[in-house]
Amino acid sequence: MHEQIGSHAVWHTGLPGMLSTVHSDTIITTWIVMAVSLVLFAWIGNSYRSAFVNKRQTFVEGVVNYFADLAYGSIGKKAEPFVPFFIALTTFIFLLNEFGSFPLKLEQFHLPFGGSPTADLNTAAAYAVLVFVVIQVSGIRNAHGLGFYKHLAKPFAVMLPINILEELLRPTTLALRLFFNIFVGELLLFVIVSIITSQIKIGAFNLSIAAAIMPFFLEIFNFLVGVLQAFVFGLLSIVYLSLALADEH
Repeated sequence: MHEQIGSHAVWHTGLPGMLSTVHSDTIITTWIVMAVSLVLFAWIGNSYRSAFVNKRQTFVEGVVNYFADLAYGSIGKKAEPFVPFFIALTTFIFLLNEFGSFPLKLEQFHLPFGGSPTADLNTAAAYAVLVFVVIQVSGIRNAHGLGFYKHLAKPFAVMLPINILEELLRPTTLALRLFFNIFVGELLLFVIVSIITSQIKIGAFNLSIAAAIMPFFLEIFNFLVGVLQAFVFGLLSIVYLSLALADEH
């Protein structure tokens, strides 16, 4: 049996073109992570029924204050309505990233879900487009109209094509950075599992036995990458929004 890197189970929607198929494993896994998120936030919210401050509250409030400081430091007073959005976005992407730490996508398990949904470019692109839309709508509202786009012709009108390209590349780089970092982590895991199960020997040296310890260290590495990429996605989203809400717009 051979693992197929980057392959996905699909549902056929009956719609034309690119919408004719969807990655069913990505969708099911995302639904599972959504359910886990609801349980997690319910568990956190339940801690506030007590009159005593516990570790859950301290940790969560520390995260909230940290992101609030980031947003206020970059955006200023206009950041307040966006803080919950950035916290929810970063937390959910973090959970999506870390779901791939469980080796549920291995072919031996025959499961219809597994892996990190963010290792699917469709998911990473969807969140990048979401951030892009939020930024554009917020910029237009802040400028009270389409005058928001006057900055694309600054400092000179000849810069218009370059500035438009830069505006479009921001969500593109957001999506690709998230996708490639998470996908490569899963790719390395598949490679190591293949080496272990293939019983590879180089002379008297059994490479498969030597590689058996590697998944443990790789999972630690992938966990840290998942944390970092969720944070970077949230941080860059804040920075891009701050550019859209800057006074010169």
